Amino acid sequence: MRKDRLDGVGVALLTLSAVLFGINQVVIKVVDAGLQPVFFAGLRSLGAFVCIWGWMVWQGRPPRIAPGTVGAGVLIGLVFSAEFLCLFMALDRTTVVRSSIIFYSMPLWLSIAAHYGLPGERITWLKAMGLALAFAGVAWALLHRGAGHGQASVSGDLLALGGALAWAGVAFLSRASAMARVRPDMQLLWMVGVSGPVLIAASIFFGPLVRDLTWLAVGGLLFQIVVVVAAGFILWLWLLSVYPASTVSSFSFLTPILSMGFGWLLLGEPISAAILLAAAMVAVGIVLITRAPKAG
Repeated sequence: MRKDRLDGVGVALLTLSAVLFGINQVVIKVVDAGLQPVFFAGLRSLGAFVCIWGWMVWQGRPPRIAPGTVGAGVLIGLVFSAEFLCLFMALDRTTVVRSSIIFYSMPLWLSIAAHYGLPGERITWLKAMGLALAFAGVAWALLHRGAGHGQASVSGDLLALGGALAWAGVAFLSRASAMARVRPDMQLLWMVGVSGPVLIAASIFFGPLVRDLTWLAVGGLLFQIVVVVAAGFILWLWLLSVYPASTVSSFSFLTPILSMGFGWLLLGEPISAAILLAAAMVAVGIVLITRAPKAG
């Protein structure tokens, strides 16, 4: 049932999803030590495809390809592939603290694309303030590299930025292409169904597929497949279908902050004053972007 405001259940589930996506990058970094990042991303998509397919059948909505959506489905799957190729490789080369700030700047890039490509998504003065603030935060994070203490790299930061741009591309295509006529769960099935084989095929160009496989890495892979992609993404899509999109999206500022906290707490990554300032700028910018009223 559609609701026009957030209730206690909604707050609890949104907080749960923020925690889940916040710890996501820590899990990716841990599994990267056991599996080659691109191969790991491909395995995750293939496993998630099976889970989502089964969930759709169990719900009595078996997957069906709508006429005229194949091209858009393949395209969104390819952009989804680029997103996670960049993110998984970024976390192999830079810290969770830095990657979370840069990667979760996605609303900034989506807002710019939507201004030119989506009706009713013009940039208002409040959204422009958010864009400027978030952009400054990303630039500050890229320029101030002292917090990594050898754990960060320019290539890792740029890959995280590439992942954010590709993520914005996925969100844009879901609304501006034939995918807009497809149910969210079917959109997700297209994404993981295309990206699985694409990433597995691409992984042969990125070195040995297995590094130091441990039970911790295997557990992290299963967590990614079942909890993050299958359950987590479906939960997020369900929240968007029940509560106002602007309210749901405004919780996205919590994710980079939680990612930084988990990176510091679980991996011992340092957090400098410069990085805290960058995170605050991006978080406030995202809130302004997502809460700004649409242009008339």
